[in-house]
Amino acid sequence: SCLCGSAPCLLCGCCPSAKNSTISRLLFTFFLFLGTLVSIIMIIPGVEKELHKLPGFCEGSGSVLGVQTNVDCSSFLGHKAVYRMGFAMAAFFCLFAVLMVCVRSSKDPRAALQNGFWFFKFLVLVGITVGAFYIPDGAFTSVWFYFGVVGSFLFILIQLVLLIDFAHSWSQRWLRNAGEGSARGWYAALCTVTFIFYAASIAAIVLLYVYYTKPEGCTEGKAFISINLILCLIVSVVSILPKIQEAQPHSGLLQASLITLYTMYVTWAALANVPSQRCNPTLLVRNSTGSATATEPPTTWWDAPSIVGLVIFILCTLFISLRSSDHPQVNKLMLTEESGAGAGAGPGGAEEGGVRRAYDNEQDGVSYNYTFFHLCLLLAALYIMMTLTNWYRPDESLQVLSSPWTAVWVKICSSWAGLLLYLWTLVAPLLLPDRDFS
Repeated sequence: SCLCGSAPCLLCGCCPSAKNSTISRLLFTFFLFLGTLVSIIMIIPGVEKELHKLPGFCEGSGSVLGVQTNVDCSSFLGHKAVYRMGFAMAAFFCLFAVLMVCVRSSKDPRAALQNGFWFFKFLVLVGITVGAFYIPDGAFTSVWFYFGVVGSFLFILIQLVLLIDFAHSWSQRWLRNAGEGSARGWYAALCTVTFIFYAASIAAIVLLYVYYTKPEGCTEGKAFISINLILCLIVSVVSILPKIQEAQPHSGLLQASLITLYTMYVTWAALANVPSQRCNPTLLVRNSTGSATATEPPTTWWDAPSIVGLVIFILCTLFISLRSSDHPQVNKLMLTEESGAGAGAGPGGAEEGGVRRAYDNEQDGVSYNYTFFHLCLLLAALYIMMTLTNWYRPDESLQVLSSPWTAVWVKICSSWAGLLLYLWTLVAPLLLPDRDFS
């Protein structure tokens, strides 16, 4: 009954009481992490070589990018497997996003699909995954690449919203603690963390100039690093202007330093996709024989920015699943209303006969928008698909798996969008004084 029943049944008696909505989000996130783990396993070189045993997955798969070919695609099997796994996860969450449109409370019959029937959901995910591996090649890889690019860009923006909200909440909490207790200790901690973030950002800028630019040429890399450096300086100065401090007393350099550090990471990730061996020493190119060429032959198909991106992906998806924001504006943007939902169901209902269990906190209204949550996981699935494949794609003849300029521009534009979004959170109270930005 636990496999077919609601989420509270899956929480064992020894666990602390928790909200039904939180458990459901965690279980859906577990499905996403499970698909990510399968994708990682499939792209491991040893496993990748065995994928040719799948019927029709490489040999006899018809045309590639619309052109009939018999080229050996054995070196791209892991890449193709990750794309199909990403398609399966995206289709799974898209299905639930459509099914959960306009669900207002747990009393809606469709809410049972959201909060229960986990065994059957797992079977549906497995079925979609198996079917995805029978998709003929054709133009699938080429077309799905652009779906992944768009979805990844949108998920990076969601990451930036969560990061900005986290930075503001962090600063407010420490300043509140400073006002209530040992002010000197909290201010020292605030200054220390801010200094560490800025020091790491400066070191990153220096390393980017050293490794991803040359005295002659590499104009794009120089321009990207310089523009982002200037923009980071601007938002740092704006965050401590007297007018900004009057409108937002909690704004400061901690938030700006964290945004600066994240911007340097995105810049690094973008430069790691520049399709020029001279300007990108970490560039990895695979040809149709399965060999890899780089300055130093890598031990795996992932580079350092992809590993960092995987860690950020895990943290952001858990952040989406576990908590709502301290700021009403962010909750509106993320369609989360934890404070107003489930007023009739409190922790007191979590205990039955002394056993701590999950309780339904959505009888009077859902605590988060089901459809938007599944859309976030859909975008996360596309983002992790692009991250695990380094945003690379085969060329028209399937002779080389290389990095396109599309990946570079998407990442750079996302860094600019993030800086502009943070700048807007600073100046919005001044430009729109009649609105509540508390």
